Amino acid sequence: MNKKITIKKATIVDNKLLLLTDESISGLLPSEQILVDSKLFSFVYLMENPEGYTYIDIPEPFWPLLKSTYGEQTPVFIQSQEEEVELSNFYEELAYVINNIRGNSNYGKDMVAKVEEHF
Repeated sequence: MNKKITIKKATIVDNKLLLLTDESISGLLPSEQILVDSKLFSFVYLMENPEGYTYIDIPEPFWPLLKSTYGEQTPVFIQSQEEEVELSNFYEELAYVINNIRGNSNYGKDMVAKVEEHF
């Protein structure tokens, strides 16, 4: 069964970008893929679990922080109360998605405008 976790807060600590959630991330493994939710204006990092996928939803309010860490390739982690997991291949996937969205009306004009504005 697939599950969705929406990031509630993000911060930089000890040269790591931490995407914070109150939900359990136990047993989740990075799939090294980023998708797009152009209706909710978010990037979605896929993580695998024994039952399927968990979608880590990173809404637009966190994009400026992503942009600020993008150039330095600051390691990105999802963190819950009990653990943290590195989101491997994050910036490579983000770059691919951003380049694919720019000027591409298949994502919808609002999503294209927001990505172009931030990145």
